[in-house]
Amino acid sequence: MTALPVLLGLTTPAAGAPADPLAPTGRWSANTEGQAALPPMGWNSWNAFYTDVDEEKVIASARIIVDSGLAAAGYRYINIDDGWWLQRRQSDGRLVIRTNRFPSAVASGGRTSFRPLTDRLHGMGLKAGIYSDIGRNSCGQIFTPNFVNQPEGSIAEREIGLYGHIDQDIALYFAEWGFDYIKVDGCGIRGLGPDSDHVKKGDYRLFAPLIDLNALSRTDIPAVKDLYAQVAGALRRHNPDGDYVFSICLWGSSNVRAWAKDMGNVSRTSDDITANWSRMLTNFDTTVTRALYAHPHGWNDPDMLFVGSGDFDARHMTEARSHFALWAMVNAPLLIGFDLRKANAEQMALLGNRALIALNQDPAGHQAVPAYLSDDIQIFVKTLADGEKAVAIFNRGLAPAEAALTAAHLKWRGDRPVAMTDLWTGKRSAFTGETKLSLAPHETLVFRTRGERVLPGGVYLSETPGDVNPAVDGILVPRADPTIHRSVIPWTGTHGAGEQPQYGGWGGAQPDRSPFGDPLRVAGQVQDSGIGVLAGSRLEVRNHGHARFAAEVGVDDATMAKAARVTFAVYADGREVARSRAVRAGEAAVRIAADVRGAKLVELVARGEGAAADSIVASWGGARLLD
Repeated sequence: MTALPVLLGLTTPAAGAPADPLAPTGRWSANTEGQAALPPMGWNSWNAFYTDVDEEKVIASARIIVDSGLAAAGYRYINIDDGWWLQRRQSDGRLVIRTNRFPSAVASGGRTSFRPLTDRLHGMGLKAGIYSDIGRNSCGQIFTPNFVNQPEGSIAEREIGLYGHIDQDIALYFAEWGFDYIKVDGCGIRGLGPDSDHVKKGDYRLFAPLIDLNALSRTDIPAVKDLYAQVAGALRRHNPDGDYVFSICLWGSSNVRAWAKDMGNVSRTSDDITANWSRMLTNFDTTVTRALYAHPHGWNDPDMLFVGSGDFDARHMTEARSHFALWAMVNAPLLIGFDLRKANAEQMALLGNRALIALNQDPAGHQAVPAYLSDDIQIFVKTLADGEKAVAIFNRGLAPAEAALTAAHLKWRGDRPVAMTDLWTGKRSAFTGETKLSLAPHETLVFRTRGERVLPGGVYLSETPGDVNPAVDGILVPRADPTIHRSVIPWTGTHGAGEQPQYGGWGGAQPDRSPFGDPLRVAGQVQDSGIGVLAGSRLEVRNHGHARFAAEVGVDDATMAKAARVTFAVYADGREVARSRAVRAGEAAVRIAADVRGAKLVELVARGEGAAADSIVASWGGARLLD
């Protein structure tokens, strides 16, 4: 059956009526502030030195990045993590730098300033980054008490976090000291509850936790969001030129997946990475289902690169290459976490691999979309600005594996040749239909490909996730994602019952899959392309000059409620241009089409009835923009 588009005017809610979150706004709501049109690249001190950081180490790393050509390849942020502060001066609340570690910070009148250091980095053609915490105390103070260079003095003097000082500290970091990047951790609003040993011993003041990393139900999401929104506002005020990067480090807690994209430039999706293969899998998995939640100026962050250490050291270059390639494919910030003074030529060549960096820095800003997922082999496809597709074939396992890469995975026509370039070797090849590939344990093969599009004269929305924003994703109760690899946490080992699912995002909108990871399927018919959503959702889609929108919509077979119905509507710059009738569960997909000529923003709204909205799975099957 076909639903003809119906042109209707917008309605306005009655005075006093609650705002309808599904009402079109005609504007893109994901963040566009800050200097992160591309994922940030650079170096961070934490993985290499933890709190044992000093000026000599920072400058030595910066010199290597410049002299080696890594700066020319895109690495420009030199970020000082935890360990730089001495205390907060009580006379005026001003932060004091540990000058025995950063001697250039000595200033007149007993003050300290990072301006000489940031000026030096800027003079090298680089940018400078700093670390803080949204609470009163830092992660180093709360969770790594044996590390060196902890803040000193009274309890109040050791409260060096942003809490109660957001505007003052942001002005200090950016307007006075000249930093360009800030990472804001959340340990201070998580780890100082009444049961904390630090609180019991009187080390730090009680801070009733706003976050329970293992229970979203015990997390005060609005309060956490409000604190980070205050930082975002201060950054705008004290950077009128917009030259900053705001990194939100909440480890996937607090339903941050749903809101960080609206205020930050980088959002951590996981707890800290370690130099362990299994932990890398965990961190990578937290990004895989979030392709629609990352866009230019707002990127998913599975944490820093551990290339050079542990399971990714010089003896494990297969693993190091996989780690680097996967981070490049999902548009993760490429922040080196290694003492570059120890790096060999092969490691430097990997970090400087221009072909892989080009995927990460592709101006279209589309995160790779999973085309095939299993616990053994995974295939990820990334649409590039020049129309080519990058593909990574990843062997997660311990045994050699054979994989078939098909033209269908890439949305190229299967009856036409597909050209491939191996980004590790530069070797060129071609196939028609499918090709067989052999992978060593832990190996990732990466290719650029070109073929004839399955959809001529248009684009599937699932190919361009960077242009799709789930402004409202229909999740009423945030739940942890059970599909993420559960590794042994190095800092707890096998104590307790094992790591439980903790990273929010289960049920979020997904390209080419239902919100719960199943293939899109309506009335028994699999839909090869599309966007899977929950009812009660609104997607914002950037339109780059296309004239028409079309999709085959319906209630996905993942819906258990037989009485469920969904009505689908399309808006062009806030004006309704098409609406389906209510499509019932079990009913064949219905075509919806609309004229979106001249519109800059298309909004797709799915409204459900007959069951709880977040129990109804809807499919924008084959959702596409056409010339």
